[in-house]
Amino acid sequence: MVSGPTDHVVVVGAGLGGLSCALRLLGAGRRVTILEREPLPGGRAGRISLGGYQFDTGPTVLTMPELIADALAAVGEDLGDWLTLDPVSPLYRAYYPDGSTLDVHAGTDEMAAEITRVCGAREADGYRRFVRFVTRLYALERDSFIDRNIDSPLDLLTPDLARLAAIGGFRRLQPKLRQFFADPRTLRIFSFQSMYAGLSPYQALAIYAVIAYMDSVAGVYSPVGGMHAVPRALAGAAEKHGVTFRYGTSVTRVELAGDRAVAVHTSDGDRIPCDTVVLTPDLPVAYRTLLPPEVTPPGLRRLVYSPSCFLLLAGSSASYSKIAHHNIHFGRGWRSVFSDIIERGSLMTDPSFLVTSPTMSDPSLAPAGKHCYYVLFPTPNLDADIDWDVIGPRYRDECVAVLERSGYIGFGDAIEVEATTTPADWGRRGMERGAPFAASHTFRQTGPFRPANLAPGLQNVVFAGSGTTPGVGVPMVLISGRLAAERITGP
Repeated sequence: MVSGPTDHVVVVGAGLGGLSCALRLLGAGRRVTILEREPLPGGRAGRISLGGYQFDTGPTVLTMPELIADALAAVGEDLGDWLTLDPVSPLYRAYYPDGSTLDVHAGTDEMAAEITRVCGAREADGYRRFVRFVTRLYALERDSFIDRNIDSPLDLLTPDLARLAAIGGFRRLQPKLRQFFADPRTLRIFSFQSMYAGLSPYQALAIYAVIAYMDSVAGVYSPVGGMHAVPRALAGAAEKHGVTFRYGTSVTRVELAGDRAVAVHTSDGDRIPCDTVVLTPDLPVAYRTLLPPEVTPPGLRRLVYSPSCFLLLAGSSASYSKIAHHNIHFGRGWRSVFSDIIERGSLMTDPSFLVTSPTMSDPSLAPAGKHCYYVLFPTPNLDADIDWDVIGPRYRDECVAVLERSGYIGFGDAIEVEATTTPADWGRRGMERGAPFAASHTFRQTGPFRPANLAPGLQNVVFAGSGTTPGVGVPMVLISGRLAAERITGP
């Protein structure tokens, strides 16, 4: 817990973690100032406008909307008054190299019928057992491990730890999934989520099947107005209830007096006194740029980071009638995707990639009759020896060629506006090693072993975001904001 006065809290960053934290601090009676370097809220869930097209610059998959509702409820607001969420159906459309497709549905019966159609009844029976497993997995992880502050490995010693071990949660993910699935198509669609945790399914623990629960069982939603509508809603509610926002304001350092933060300094030369500071920039970057070197935990230098990605945002005159909102295209290789990116630090020799077309759900994001495409190719992070300033333009052309070979006929010629983001660009935006998925979730970087949300040796500096607990992804970052607030206000 933070010690001493906590009346005025400065939150650095108006991303999802900072906004989630701020709303809970408001609900507990604190005065909150949010400093954000960009001209709008969102952080990684940002927005750019190009030629009448509206593009989300970060996450595109929204799950667990009850966490947004919970943050708004902290100030007495209802989700429906701030945000319209439409269920996405199918959740994903998977394309396989043999020409088959598999639609992923949240409804167990509907999904079982789809798996029966594509893979057979035995595989569908395995899917039903898988749903029971991940539902149980989420129930065990949620309260004991995800949704609480953990300060020591001893805090893990709960009855749920033994229950997790008993159901195989600490086995490797891929062998565990083989207890349910035999078809490589189902194995892929329920294991690709480990990439979000920075691991291959051959490395990840089975506890990370909980990510598959969050999207492939609990459901995926499309906010009207795009993903950026989520931080806009949270910021709107926060402003209504008294948060002071200062956009276009970069923080240069946190001023300390002994073991306490007493003020935040900005690039404009302002000094903003405060009782407590919440830092939401990427945690290692926050330590390196905002705090003195002597308070940085030595273990930060040994962190292993997740892969990165190459992102192409394209506003296009082309439409493709056979695609869904979210489309995953699998190459012939599968293990090679992870060995290329994670082990060898090279670009994929046989790409698997994601194409999201938010205009399939919300046509207002593009001019009439036009479409937005969000194309993501996983890549190594900046630990790899790749000069993205040289390779980037060539890789853009290669990605377009892969898209056209995968059925997006005429994709390149139909592009009217575009923006690309390379790992080097992610790095320039403040993400350590150019990794938008932050430090990977190896066993030694999970739970109490992940960088703590309290700065050691300081009485009133707290962290939120994907670099700290509980980890990566929109649901986890929203939870990180609540956990940070509880460090200040108590649970």
